[in-house]
Amino acid sequence: MDIHFIHVKSRHQNALPLIITHGWPGSVIELLGVISPLTDPAVHGGSAGDAFDLVVPSMPGYGFSGMPAEVGWDPGRIAHAWAELMRRLGYTRYVAQGGDQGAWVTDQMGRQAPEGLLGIHMNLLVTTLGGAMLPAETEQERAAADARNTFMTSGFGYFLEQATRPQTIGYALLDSPLALAAWMLDHDTDAYYKISRAFTGGQPSGGLTRDHVLDNITMYWLTGTGTSAARSYWEYTQATAHAAGQAPPEVKLPVGFTVFPGESFRAPRSWVELGYPTLTYFHEVSKGGHFAAWEEPQLFSEEVRAAFRTLR
Repeated sequence: MDIHFIHVKSRHQNALPLIITHGWPGSVIELLGVISPLTDPAVHGGSAGDAFDLVVPSMPGYGFSGMPAEVGWDPGRIAHAWAELMRRLGYTRYVAQGGDQGAWVTDQMGRQAPEGLLGIHMNLLVTTLGGAMLPAETEQERAAADARNTFMTSGFGYFLEQATRPQTIGYALLDSPLALAAWMLDHDTDAYYKISRAFTGGQPSGGLTRDHVLDNITMYWLTGTGTSAARSYWEYTQATAHAAGQAPPEVKLPVGFTVFPGESFRAPRSWVELGYPTLTYFHEVSKGGHFAAWEEPQLFSEEVRAAFRTLR
């Protein structure tokens, strides 16, 4: 499998290597804005001691990476591939971050605990998306439960289609740029309204500008990877079904988590600790949504730096 990745080394000594994984319908394009703040924080009001050497891969079937020709490229297998990538790059100690689909991969990296991985950070709580019963005793927990229920009932169409019939929607994604754009733009309510403003004369939300969004859609169109990207959801579903009834390995590494207010649901700390008892960093910020790195690259970068500061 050919894997495309961006590799940017910091000019600062002792930079901590970081592999960061994008989501869907984003891509490495959603992460371009965090490259400079993470590799050269001193230029962005931060400390040189918080610098990272950055590795930003494209997941299999996404954009410039190869398209899987066999089944089995689920988040666990991608996590193994990322560990091998970091090994081949010569990194003996590193950290990992992910949101959306990237959070699934990062979660699996934490559970596999490959040699050299020091800790992980995420901004989507994937441990809650399998239908697990979660406490709803506090006001924050009840609000999160209501938001999660809304997402699972009215904002879940793309997920269900891609998880069960990716080839069906795939015909449209490869045949029509209009179908591809429509499918990619309507991910979640918060992002939909923020992106739509950029196309109707409103003020774009951070990096969710007209040009950046069109860049992302165009990359999927020119590489013809709409269908292969959709299949990653099918792979996740197959892997989950295969592991049904089996308790996943525990994450014993340090875990950081940031709650962005525009996410599909705001995960309360109690929920995060249930999924990750080794939680060492938890923070709720005042702005940003599901595509946090794309929308608020500076704030996102500050959160990543803070989450991993004690692991340097």
